[in-house]
Amino acid sequence: MPRIAVIGAGISGLSTAFAIERQARQNDLEVEVIVLEREKRTGGKVWSIKEEGYLCEWGPNGFLDSKPMTLDLCDQLDINDRLLRSNDNARKRFIFSEGQLHSLPENGPAFLKSKLMSWPGKLRIAGEMLVPPKRDDADESLADFARRRLGPEALEKLIAPMVSGIFAGDPENMSLKSCFPRIDQLEREYGGLLKAMARMAKEKKAERKAGKAVASAAGPGGVLTSFHQGIQELTDVASESLQGEVRLGSGIEGIVRKDGGYELHLEEGGLVEADIVISAAPAHALCEMVSDMDEKLSAALAEIPYAPMNVVCFGYPEEKIDHSLDGFGYLIPRKEGTNTLGTLWDSSIFPNRAPEGHVMLRSMMGGATNPAAIDLSEQEVVQRVKADLKQIMGIDADPDFTRVFRHQRAIPQYTVGHGKKIASLDELLDQYPGLFITGNAFFGVGLNDCVHASNQVAEKVMNFIGKG
Repeated sequence: MPRIAVIGAGISGLSTAFAIERQARQNDLEVEVIVLEREKRTGGKVWSIKEEGYLCEWGPNGFLDSKPMTLDLCDQLDINDRLLRSNDNARKRFIFSEGQLHSLPENGPAFLKSKLMSWPGKLRIAGEMLVPPKRDDADESLADFARRRLGPEALEKLIAPMVSGIFAGDPENMSLKSCFPRIDQLEREYGGLLKAMARMAKEKKAERKAGKAVASAAGPGGVLTSFHQGIQELTDVASESLQGEVRLGSGIEGIVRKDGGYELHLEEGGLVEADIVISAAPAHALCEMVSDMDEKLSAALAEIPYAPMNVVCFGYPEEKIDHSLDGFGYLIPRKEGTNTLGTLWDSSIFPNRAPEGHVMLRSMMGGATNPAAIDLSEQEVVQRVKADLKQIMGIDADPDFTRVFRHQRAIPQYTVGHGKKIASLDELLDQYPGLFITGNAFFGVGLNDCVHASNQVAEKVMNFIGKG
């Protein structure tokens, strides 16, 4: 019976372990799975913290239901009845620009009426139809792509805030192919984004006439989905559903190749032997674990950077907030010179995020464009967030509830050339049969991406076992 060690009990590690056990049963195979986690809790960056009637998400606050990966996992875990879709008003998103909040246009007429973009900026976006497609296959930064196809104002007011909201990243450095592969594909397939939208709209209309189910649009789409008690319900149930052992407080000091398998040397002493090892740890953590075994592999992992982030939760009585909270929240272009990247109106997105008669706002500060924010004192962080909320939403009151969560390495950055880094890692891992990697540092940062990568690595493990 092969012994399989999974390093890390975040969503990637837990869903990988669950997928391996499930696929093993389907293939009538016996496996022994052990999950090793450095912290004293499962979930990794998924952590729903409940205090004083508020529910604060330490990390991600949900997943989009437009892709099947996480929904399928919920079905397999038998927790579909616990799913909680975000409120309809969460579809309304805002950009703070030139001193006011602008609703993000949802269609053509709304875009034309919006004051977010100037008329020259709108015309430049309309002119995207006339921009020839990129001829070479070289990777391109998101900023270069946006300037080339949509113009500098669209980059500043639309693309850059979106990149900071999803990746906490700098569009000047982020890879189009790795961050938004679908957009790269659309340009190659249709010759441009507006051309792609027009063609797909025509195809969807024909499919509707034929009575076929219609896929979602090219954008991320979907409804943000979580659980009544927070997204941690997902990782809690995944952990409880495993047949194998989940060993907490077991950090890995080093990985050693031995006798066709591996030894995992534990930080607290002792070791775990395994025939197969799957790392779902962050790239920087795995970098340390393999440093003695393979310097080149360690160096390749070290090339994946991370952006820091402060997550700041403020709770208020409703009567202290005069500004409408009918929406998802807002993002802020860097040009505005604010302290924060944006603020989510969490209690407007999901119920049960604040006590009755109260609201909760969750602000993000830092990211790749402001890494020094991680070193600010808690008092300074709170003061700066309050200053932004006063400027943007007119909130002059002190919050009744305050929590600051610090992430020294919050989100991996898929910089230009990320695809080549992954290809290089694959080549180096070929030298180590039975050693696999997964997680948000490599194949996508969202929960759907992590679950999808887990399913793929589980299939690779099954194939590896099948080959003996």
